[in-house]
Order: sequence, then C-alpha cells, then structure tokens
Amino acid sequence: METELSRQLGIEHAIFGFTPFPEVAAAITRAGGFGVLGAVRYTAPEDLARDLDRLHKHADGKPYGLDVVMPAKKVEGVTEADVEAMIPDEHRGFVQELLARYGVPELAEGEASGWRITGWMEEVARGQLDVAFDYPIKLLANALGSPPADVIERAHDHGVLVAALAGSARHARRHAEAGIDVVVAQGYEAGGHTGEIGSMVLVPEVVEAVAPLPVLAAGGIGSGEQVAAGLALGAQGVWLGSLWLTTEEADLHSEALTAKLLAAGSGDTVRSRALTGKPARQLRTAWTDAWEDGAGPGPLPMPLQGLLVAEAVSRIQKYEVGELLGTPVGQIVGRMTSERSVQAVVDDLTRGFERAVTRMNRIAGRSAT
Repeated sequence: METELSRQLGIEHAIFGFTPFPEVAAAITRAGGFGVLGAVRYTAPEDLARDLDRLHKHADGKPYGLDVVMPAKKVEGVTEADVEAMIPDEHRGFVQELLARYGVPELAEGEASGWRITGWMEEVARGQLDVAFDYPIKLLANALGSPPADVIERAHDHGVLVAALAGSARHARRHAEAGIDVVVAQGYEAGGHTGEIGSMVLVPEVVEAVAPLPVLAAGGIGSGEQVAAGLALGAQGVWLGSLWLTTEEADLHSEALTAKLLAAGSGDTVRSRALTGKPARQLRTAWTDAWEDGAGPGPLPMPLQGLLVAEAVSRIQKYEVGELLGTPVGQIVGRMTSERSVQAVVDDLTRGFERAVTRMNRIAGRSAT
C-alpha cells in the first residue's frame, strides 16, 4: 500500500494513525503505518517529553509525527485566567444543574481536573513545539488549519513536513498558499472537529484544488476497501483516528466508555459544540442532548466552552456516569465491534485493500499484479 508520500516518509503502508496514546502511535508505526501523537492534552512540556520518549523507544527506529492545535493568528498576552473570566454565570449554573440532575459526584478535595485541555493556547502549543523538535519527528500536523508562518518555517528548517486538516477545498487552497506540505481532507463523517462536506465529495475536490500537493483522506474510513476508495479518489494515503480507540493498546481508563464504543452504531454520533465550542463529532449522550436543547443557554464559542466543561467532563469520566459518558468519535464507530491489537487492525486494512484492488482489476479485465 505504497504511494509517493509513503515512500518519501519511509513507511510500508500509507496509513496515518492519529491517537492521543503514545503506545498506540508506536504500534501503528511498528505495523508499517505512520503513528501521529495528539499533543493537545499536554499542558506541561515534561509530560509531552515523557510520552515522546515512550513513543520513540517503542517505534523501533521507524518514523512518527505529532499533531498540535494552533490558531493561524497569534494572540499576544491572553492568559487562561483572562479567558475563563469571560464565562457567563448562567453557563456555570447550567453545568452544575446538569451534573446534579444525573448525580455526578464532586472531585475529591484538592483533586485537579484531569481533562483541562489548554493545548490550543499560544504559549502552551509553542512549548509543545520546543519539546517536539528535540525528537526526530517527520511530520507536524495542525488540527486547526495552517499553523503560523514562523512555525511552518521552523518545521521545514528541521526537515519536518507540515500537514493541516481541511474541511473544504477553500480551506485546502489556503493551506497550500501558506506553504503546507500535506493536506488532510477531513470529511463530515470524521470524529472530532469536522466540517459539513462528506468524504466522497471532499477528497477529490481537495486533490484537484491543491495539486500536486499530496492529500490524505480522512473521515468514515475503517476498512481496507475504504482505504482503496480514498486512494482511488486521488489521495496518497488515509488519516485514521477513531478506529484506534478500541484497540488493546489504547488507554481510555474506562471499561464503560469502551463498552459504549463497541456497542454504538454509525448513527449514534452527533456533530455538537458541547465539548469544545466548535462543531465536533462525538458519541451522542444526554450531555450533548442537553446542550442542543433550546431551553438551555447553548454552548459558548471556543475556547470558552472547553474551559467551562473541563471539570464536569473529568467528573463524568472518573465516575463513569453512563448517560453522560462520551468521547469524540466518527461514524466509523459502527465497525468498531471488538477490541483488537493495532497490528490486527492494520492487517485487516491491508487484506481489505488487497481484496478491493483484486476486485477492481477483475472488473477492469486485468490480472492483479
């Protein structure tokens, strides 16, 4: 499953796996793909360094990358406290009422929220980069589009390719103009922050818009046949995130959440602003329903919503409150029906890819080579 981009990066399969877990990223790389560690949850540089150490140690000398969340425009002098002060009391009260309604216990006295994600903040994200460039990463991806120009230049100075996610051809052209090396065309079906255009339409539009830059197809891909479809649409690889959440190497810290993912169908997700303030596909729960209810105050814009719900999400996860328990995940969750190793997932993808290629060769009247 080789393409020009996979050969450039020195990987066997054009499978790029995004994950918040260093063990999963390392396993994807060992299996012949390209593991990409998500950095947004790391607020302390030493924590990111610790997990990059683990990833590097277990990658067997094969290439890997890092995914950050950086706005293209730099905002100077804004602290987390400044942002948090903007949260209305009405929204704070709504969160407390919702938690009380479902009987969610308080955190222990002195216990800090474990979900307090501030990686989108300028100083935090740049601190992550200071750590990252001490490691031999081969790709730096940005989930919020093109990173600032100086970050792109810094990555290129280190010989690192830069990728950016795009939900439309317009976004993709903007990335190309900014000097991005790889565009990830992320369709509506994808988990996490995603746009409104389905992958079947989006991928060829983006391929045409940024040619000859390489494009990765993302969203709704969980089988080898779907990988083949992405490549047939012009992509040079696939970007997979949700599929790794139920692997044996993943560390969700919640048997209840894993069970919900394994039981969910492709129609059990919703694109909601309830988690971060930007539309993000996630499991549909009583939590997402409450934020979409017109009787409530509605979600705040990013980054206010993420700070508002940080402690609440930590409490829901810690006490595994089933009605409220969720996670970002794509519509491909309907195929995630059993816990498997990363290697087993990659093997299944490559076998399915071979079946699809053989079938298409037969349809075209050609023998497989």
